[in-house]
Amino acid sequence: MNLVIVIPTYNEKENILLLTEELLRIVPQAMILLVDDNSPDGTGVAADALAKQNPQVTVLHREKKEGLGRAYIAGFKEALKMGADYIIQMDADFSHDPKYIPGFLEGIKTCDLVIGSRFLASRKLPNVSVLSILANLYTRFILNLKITDCLGGFKCFRSEILETIDLDKFISSGFVFQAEFTYKARKKGLSIKEVPIIFCRRRFGKTKKTIKIISEAFFKIPLLRFDHR
Repeated sequence: MNLVIVIPTYNEKENILLLTEELLRIVPQAMILLVDDNSPDGTGVAADALAKQNPQVTVLHREKKEGLGRAYIAGFKEALKMGADYIIQMDADFSHDPKYIPGFLEGIKTCDLVIGSRFLASRKLPNVSVLSILANLYTRFILNLKITDCLGGFKCFRSEILETIDLDKFISSGFVFQAEFTYKARKKGLSIKEVPIIFCRRRFGKTKKTIKIISEAFFKIPLLRFDHR
């Protein structure tokens, strides 16, 4: 099994070394693809240093920051070039705990897409903001998705589904990409399984969610219902 873990790394210099070490301890067979959008904090340089030290780490440098969705699309295309059978996508800030990956790999044996759900693990929803809860409820309602975590960004999927959902036809660039990915997968009839995860607080750095990104979510999610590309 060729497993590639795709991680966007904009301004995550302080996190990537620790995260890479943890990932290779838990899933030593994995290839790790760091996708850096020309981070001003030197993340790209730090990522290159990691890649020189470990042949299982690869860095994809992009010229500028174009949003989380664009970074993932570029990363997924690169993962296909690397011969990935399975792809995991996750954040670089430890909000997605690597300890859940073995469970994802077990779950993907019987479905096309595994989503780590923040809303299955605990009714108290530790570390999940009110904004995230409301955004998820809004997305579920507008897209009529029977998924508990429509905006979940911790996923594992079979690489062949990327041909089915066609990466070149995505309309979102920010974190709405997570909902669009899941929505397209559901519309295509792909099998989806959710597994419970506890969402963690980021180790270092600042959140990337801005008013612009939140606005994109509000206005673009309804458009997904009418996009038939």
